[in-house]
Amino acid sequence: MLARIGVVGTGMMGAAHMRILSEVVRDATVVAVSDSDVARARSAAAAAGDGIRVVADPHDLIVDPEVDAVVIASSDETHEDFVLACLAAGKPVLCEKPLATTAAASQRIMAVETAMGRRLVQVGFMRRYDPAYAHVKQELEDGTVGRLIFMHCAHRNASVPSNFTSEMLITSSVTHEIDAARWITGQEVVVATVYTPRSTSEAPAGLKDPQFVVLETQDGVLIDIEIFVNARYGYEICCELVGERGTAAIPPTVSADFRGRFAQAYEHELEAWVAGILNGGAAGAGAWDGYAASAVADACLESLASGLPAAVGLQARPDLYG
Repeated sequence: MLARIGVVGTGMMGAAHMRILSEVVRDATVVAVSDSDVARARSAAAAAGDGIRVVADPHDLIVDPEVDAVVIASSDETHEDFVLACLAAGKPVLCEKPLATTAAASQRIMAVETAMGRRLVQVGFMRRYDPAYAHVKQELEDGTVGRLIFMHCAHRNASVPSNFTSEMLITSSVTHEIDAARWITGQEVVVATVYTPRSTSEAPAGLKDPQFVVLETQDGVLIDIEIFVNARYGYEICCELVGERGTAAIPPTVSADFRGRFAQAYEHELEAWVAGILNGGAAGAGAWDGYAASAVADACLESLASGLPAAVGLQARPDLYG
């Protein structure tokens, strides 16, 4: 049996998912795509294989009886609308991060899914499928580093599009570190502080780049995140755990961009998602994780604006996500 997949958004990320679903994941086939740029959708469909339909309206794609599940890789501000449409149609959905642009919007998604009593939403936090991140997490769980004290992270891009804003350093980049920190530590973040050192001369006027984020977990673990999106030399992700008995770290690797660095993680993520569709069970980061990451991001944005620490407010975790 093949899972018939529809893809909304055929830019860089959507096209990458289409390629993996068409060439790597054995139990899936892409049957339809939709994009606000119809020419781009047609080009992506032609590149991914024969017989892929281009659907002008993404809502028509979501309710199409020939589509079993949906990948959402459109712009961030569209995610809430399309995820809610998938839930209304009763279809599994893999939504690229963020789940929604605010914690309140993520809550609305979570409320609908909770009322349904069934998990259909997965959020594209692919680092959970990266072997290097999994190894670091295992080192912590095995007790190799002892009780955790610090987590040091860096997220560096060679460059970003000209429309990138200071807030997007948090919502479009640091959100990955937020989820990785929650996943690895098994703890929620309670306080966020964002520092803005002098901006690099490579940054466009007005862009606060780099930024330095400090998160504190409920158990007092401190997590620092350097986000630097105009580093020029390449794409690099760093992560080190410091515990009472030792350290564990991801080996440093410089890539051209995120697709090369996390190629294996994206493949594993989509394979697990499709397996969940066919087996009737959810896999990976869910709506709760998307909501929690948005709540921390909201606190980071508050701190970015004020220069002061900001508390993270989380609602009680629904039983569905226990």
